[in-house]
Amino acid sequence: MQTIWLTDAEWLAVLRIGLGLWWLESWRHKDKKSWFAGGGIDWAAGVAAKHRWSVVRTGFDRVVKPRPRLMAYVVAYAELALGLGLIIGLLTPVALIAGLVLNLIYLVLMIHDWAEQGQNLMMALVSAVGFFAVSWQSWSVDGALGLFW
Repeated sequence: MQTIWLTDAEWLAVLRIGLGLWWLESWRHKDKKSWFAGGGIDWAAGVAAKHRWSVVRTGFDRVVKPRPRLMAYVVAYAELALGLGLIIGLLTPVALIAGLVLNLIYLVLMIHDWAEQGQNLMMALVSAVGFFAVSWQSWSVDGALGLFW
């Protein structure tokens, strides 16, 4: 395929890096003091408690609710790690799959909020495209080291 200015692999790298910047912004905009004090998990608990699917309520109550501080750190630093990994292209396929899973979790939790759905669906789509199109071929540590085919 012929493209203007960049090669196909470089355009995929642009897409991957943009997704990484999106994850980095998800991490950056959090009020860390409030988030790590339980604000984020408390908010999610309120959403889960009213969720229309009992499996979400039960799963949240069993996995997240008993360990709010740990889960606050897991969510925040997963977003940071995803952002950095995608930007520099380190362990890119792992980051793309992990990001896809995290977006799907957010999507299911926020199933009733269509404003959130657009972001999560778009990020999930970019993750899938980046994974199946092998977006770590250019401008990445993985590519420089010859990792992941």
